[in-house]
Amino acid sequence: MKIFKRVLLLFLTIVLGAVFYNYPKLNIVAGYSAKSTGSSVFVAKRSLEFTDATDTNFTPINLASNSVDEKEKAAYSSVFGLLTRKSVYRDGVGTVLVKKDTELKPAALLKPKRSKADFSTPYPYGNGPAKDSVFTNINYDRLNTAVSGMFNDTNKTRAVVVIYKDKIIAEKYDEGFNKESLLLGWSMTKSITSTMFGILQCQGKINVYEKAPFKEWENDERKNITIHNLLQMNSGLEWVEDYNSISDVTKMLFLEEDMTQVQVNKPLVGKPNETWNYSSGTTNVLSGILRKQFQTHQEYLDFWYSDLIDKIGMNSMLVETDLKGNYIGSSYAWATARDWAKFGLLYLHNGQWNGQSLFDADWVKYATTPTPTSDGWYGAQIWLNAGGRYPDVPRNMYSFNGYQGQNVFILPDQEMVVVRMGLTKNANVNHFLSELINSFQ
Repeated sequence: MKIFKRVLLLFLTIVLGAVFYNYPKLNIVAGYSAKSTGSSVFVAKRSLEFTDATDTNFTPINLASNSVDEKEKAAYSSVFGLLTRKSVYRDGVGTVLVKKDTELKPAALLKPKRSKADFSTPYPYGNGPAKDSVFTNINYDRLNTAVSGMFNDTNKTRAVVVIYKDKIIAEKYDEGFNKESLLLGWSMTKSITSTMFGILQCQGKINVYEKAPFKEWENDERKNITIHNLLQMNSGLEWVEDYNSISDVTKMLFLEEDMTQVQVNKPLVGKPNETWNYSSGTTNVLSGILRKQFQTHQEYLDFWYSDLIDKIGMNSMLVETDLKGNYIGSSYAWATARDWAKFGLLYLHNGQWNGQSLFDADWVKYATTPTPTSDGWYGAQIWLNAGGRYPDVPRNMYSFNGYQGQNVFILPDQEMVVVRMGLTKNANVNHFLSELINSFQ
């Protein structure tokens, strides 16, 4: 009996130790699952069953069991019954993770004012039916073969839209998705955030070369960090961007109430303009700087839509906010593939949209200039091909990129915008883009 008790005690000690050691990881797993489930069901209007099968079905996220409360507009995710995380949906600003007794503050419940969608003007300048166009210089068989090749177990793609000379020349969706489906851009949202600075700069309301406006930095070496450094991810601030562990980014996205402050509190580990380091924390710092440009929170919320999103007819887009009501500019913008393509077209046309100027060619040049020490990969929250990441694609191609293979590629020489919304970043994008280009005769 004594031996049995000792073995049982040892067993319980091991189990409790394992739970204690892994509890923080389970918190992140449940947080990810609750957030993804809530947004998929209440923002993207997918079923819980479809979400479980397609969005939260990978290791270790599939350790969580998910449920939704349609009346409360809440999603719950539990890991082995050890802990449960909850997300709630708020009209106009999406879902947010909450703690057990969280009471949403007024700023978290504010929603942006939206303009009505134009369904009479043909796509892309409106949301009406796109005009049919056939170009004699395109080998459509080769084009469609290239697009179809992205839809398999290796490339795992949900949507592709190819636009040439403002016309859709190819469009394809995976089973369960169509042109009305909202798709999460993940880090493509960073390019939205950057563009808001481009718009303010061109309106003469901000200078990106000014020092970042944080009192916390005034009395130490961080005082030399500029908005420009932040836009280029080149501030020298400490940050670990690792989605496979408990890191700065996973703690920010799934534990923090105010995501704009997380990296503000980080120390320097390098020198501004000399230490490129990809950081979602940096982008949310930028969202916080944008908030400082407006007297009221409502003005800040409205600006993203009135001066960019709705102005170019991306009426399907929704950018989610955190518990403090700040846009999570690093990660959480939803839109149809066609509306993501409009964003690419805005850059292809150097900020001009159907006779209106949102920003000018100087901003595009700035945003696509390689950041020092990024090896030609990165500009101002925009990915570049200047370093030859895609060897068979023109070096002046640039893109908005997101987790799991979300991409909007802008190819100026070819007058093309290519949207690919996927489930894996390991797709052979170089081959795909080169085949699209080679389909032109």
